[in-house]
Amino acid sequence: MATQFVDNMANQKTGSSDSAAQNFRLPLIILTSLFFVWGFLTSLNDILIPHLKSVFSLNYTQAMLVQFCFFGAYFIVSIPAGKWVKKMGYQKGIVTGLFIAGLGCFAFYPAAAVPSYPVFLSALFVLAAGITILQVSANPYVAALGKVETASGRLTMTQAFNSLGTTVAPMFGALLILGATASGLSELNEAEQKLHEAQSVQLPYIGIAICLMLLAGIFSFLKLPSIDNHQVTAQSTIQKVPLLSHRALTLGAIGIFVYVGAEVSIGSFLINFFGEADIAGLSEAEAASYLTYFWGGAMVGRFIGALLMQRIKASSILSFNALAAALLVLLAILSQGYIALYAVLLVGLFNSIMFPTIFSLALTGLKERTSEGSGLLCLAIVGGAIVPLMQGVLADALGIQLSFILPGLCYLYIFYYGYKGYQQRLN
Repeated sequence: MATQFVDNMANQKTGSSDSAAQNFRLPLIILTSLFFVWGFLTSLNDILIPHLKSVFSLNYTQAMLVQFCFFGAYFIVSIPAGKWVKKMGYQKGIVTGLFIAGLGCFAFYPAAAVPSYPVFLSALFVLAAGITILQVSANPYVAALGKVETASGRLTMTQAFNSLGTTVAPMFGALLILGATASGLSELNEAEQKLHEAQSVQLPYIGIAICLMLLAGIFSFLKLPSIDNHQVTAQSTIQKVPLLSHRALTLGAIGIFVYVGAEVSIGSFLINFFGEADIAGLSEAEAASYLTYFWGGAMVGRFIGALLMQRIKASSILSFNALAAALLVLLAILSQGYIALYAVLLVGLFNSIMFPTIFSLALTGLKERTSEGSGLLCLAIVGGAIVPLMQGVLADALGIQLSFILPGLCYLYIFYYGYKGYQQRLN
């Protein structure tokens, strides 16, 4: 079924010949692996945060620097990456992104050998810079490999594999990082235990680094179709003043900021939240297994949302999902035990359609300014760096459970945007 879908999506722009479909089929299948890779690496941060918090005895604010450095790279690197891809082309951009991400993973080895939290953060920034270049290259390339009319279908298919990566990563991290930490500590003193815990990330990330380097080598030798790269999302020099007069876009950029921030923040705190005595009292390894349900819910929700949007306005589904997410967060704050646990896990299901829906509503009516608007919305992904850090400050001051009020407020804003905000435009 997936192969047939790729064949349908890969028809050439000017026709639907079988030869054109075959020409694009293999590149699309290979490119899909990249979406899995960066979804996997992004979700793995949710394992790293509680792990490094324990290793370096960090407070929540300090632990959230993991996401600050990771998503801060999107804000810093996206526009230079767009210029690089415009100059060198999609394929060289993909190879460059894979290579830099691989270097970031290799840097985990010395970071754990020292061990040093600043070196870990530096490695994460390099890794995220590579992923940013990868996204700037792969997203428009997938959109360009076929007819314009089927571009959204191709991206939806590849995004599903991104969600698969976010779903699988917690299981991988729980087994190879948190599971390795839990074993073999009884005979070690405290200093040796900390070193053992830090070094548990070395083997998994070296393995990931080798895979990334192999992918970079494969992509450097592949003969991929040459596509005009004039549509790279982040390449535009954004003329902020004219664009900001379009309120659907400016309010949508805030929506992207708070959505990414809320989703990343919740995922970052789940393991520590589930470890609280009045929630579930789970060990880190046990709690990590529940992350799969949070990210898996988002994957399932995308398919459900795609079906519902054929009959119901996207804005209505967005406002409903945002309100449901806000109420679930409130339930998680006010309740205890497994009621709170399952409430916050269900938020993942309602997160599913928020990003693409906000994105499309914000770009409505921009016409020839659409690419510039897309660039502004991509910069708003920096919310994944800021909101978790803010929740970390709240968690240190009020406790982890009350700190969830921040993502709850984020969802209330998204409810407003889906209900009314997207309609507000200035002439």
